[in-house]
Amino acid sequence: MMPLCLIPIKNRKKRYWKRSSVWWRKTRSSLLSFMDTTTQHKPQTEKYKVPFGVRLRRLIGRPVFRFIFWLLADLRVTGLENVPVDTGYILAYNHLSLVEPPLILAYWPEHPEAIAGDDVFYRPMQGALVRYYGALPVHRGRYDRTVIDTMVQILESERPVMIAPEGGRSSTGALIRALPGVGYLMDQAHVPVVPVAVIGGDKNFLRRAFTFQRPKIEVRIGEPFALPPIEGRGAERRAARQRNADIVMVHLAHLLPEEMQGEYAGIPLENLEASLDGFM
Repeated sequence: MMPLCLIPIKNRKKRYWKRSSVWWRKTRSSLLSFMDTTTQHKPQTEKYKVPFGVRLRRLIGRPVFRFIFWLLADLRVTGLENVPVDTGYILAYNHLSLVEPPLILAYWPEHPEAIAGDDVFYRPMQGALVRYYGALPVHRGRYDRTVIDTMVQILESERPVMIAPEGGRSSTGALIRALPGVGYLMDQAHVPVVPVAVIGGDKNFLRRAFTFQRPKIEVRIGEPFALPPIEGRGAERRAARQRNADIVMVHLAHLLPEEMQGEYAGIPLENLEASLDGFM
């Protein structure tokens, strides 16, 4: 390499700016990685990787939310021994209010990938939370191939995906009919489902919590189960996807008190597929 004193001043400036631009590109890339608010979508041939910035924010946020729930609520979590290890699975939960997603994520043994309606990202408080966690945006009521491919890739990379089969919050205080989305996802990735019921997280929870009444709230984690294979084509296949989504909801209903079982009350787990024939 030529000594600096022998390099013409004009060329020295060129080298300086070239090195500076390389340094800036690398620094900018690192900053964008940290500030990235969504998880990356990679082709399904690659293993799914969570950006470093998202992983760091989740590690920081978990103890903060645990402390908040410990302070504001009388909390109980049961069934942690049912959480699968070293495999992909779907975490299916009932959704009544803003409380369930951060509560489950705060106490889950690992960091599941979560999805949220694209409209949630534009709400002041909720949007900040889902962006901080790095949730995947999904278009409500519309088929989104990119999101489905990403979730399948996550599951095939032996990571969990968290989903509310009802497609949004229930306004009745009880379970409502599931959308076929979870059934469609199961059609693409054959992994177990873990039902998670949250009891006490209704719309009045936040009011009571922030007036320091410490309302009771419980998270019940059920045993993982497998859904039956989906067969047929066209309408038959669509019906099978809806049936599988309903099977998930029945398992959820059996973790809930009777008044919260809603449309799935009274459906037994024995001979479940036959019981759902009339329900369809």
